[in-house]
Amino acid sequence: METDNARQKRVFSGIQPTGKLHIGNYLGAISVWVKNQSKYDNFFCIVDLHSLTIPENIEPDYLRGKIREVAALYLACGLDPEESTIFVQSRVTQHAELTWLLSCVTPMGWLERMTQYKSKSSQLETVGTGLFVYPALMAADILLYQTDLVPVGEDQKQHIEITRNIAGRFNHLFGEVFKLPEAMIRESGARIMGMDNPDNKMSKSLGEKKAEHSIGLLDSPEEIRETIMGATTDSQKETRFAEASPGIRNMLVIYQALTDKPRKEVEEFFAGKNYSFLKKELTEVVVETLRPIQMRYKKIVADESYLEDVLQQGRKRAEAIAGETLEQAQKMMGIR
Repeated sequence: METDNARQKRVFSGIQPTGKLHIGNYLGAISVWVKNQSKYDNFFCIVDLHSLTIPENIEPDYLRGKIREVAALYLACGLDPEESTIFVQSRVTQHAELTWLLSCVTPMGWLERMTQYKSKSSQLETVGTGLFVYPALMAADILLYQTDLVPVGEDQKQHIEITRNIAGRFNHLFGEVFKLPEAMIRESGARIMGMDNPDNKMSKSLGEKKAEHSIGLLDSPEEIRETIMGATTDSQKETRFAEASPGIRNMLVIYQALTDKPRKEVEEFFAGKNYSFLKKELTEVVVETLRPIQMRYKKIVADESYLEDVLQQGRKRAEAIAGETLEQAQKMMGIR
């Protein structure tokens, strides 16, 4: 049983409204949010401001549509607006305002060390300041709500570390304003790899360009079947997690996560079977998992007023807390 103290803890997380939401996003993030939403005070955001860091890639109509798609998928996957605050980042202006204050106290050296900045900037001819200072925006997202826990994968711990560093520097310079958040590391198995290249993590952006790369949450049963049947395998028949090749292990991980069966039971079920059997069984499990989500999604997007009401309600809840935090930070800095 959860203690009262655990129930009072606040969780913040969000997903960018770009690319194709896939089974990895569901298993590694959204399903975990849904499972734990009654335990914490939750704030789940559609982080659209982060989508602007590479302006050359912005298509306004596309972005507007994706914001609604991600919001509807949050609800279709099981997030309850009575349990969780669901909102669009750009509608709560305190995110942008606090970002400037935090940018002013963040050393450039901290920003230059960020893995995501190094990775993305190396692929661009012109690097905008938005991409460089995105950790300040990310820190503002988290710190505005006096967040206790941020659900992240092991590969994202750096994001929480710099947020804690920025908050600590601000508190040292101007006085205690921000709570230092902790990373809530997801269990192993949440890191889902690409179906076409199991050496790389499944990607929303790549999945939108290459159908064979990912299993989208809104893919049809036929599209799901084609993606899984075309997934990378090898010439063996090894279906044990530890000994299997990356492509087979990836499918075993997805199957286990969706069925919630122990690893030993999964291994025994597929022992001695060929990979075609594994792919067919996985296809059936994925299709049946996504079917009710897709049905709920269609109903949600068909009722525009309902979705807008949820987002407006979420905005008001978020603004109430974000406004208090921003005002306190401004007072401490002497500008209010």
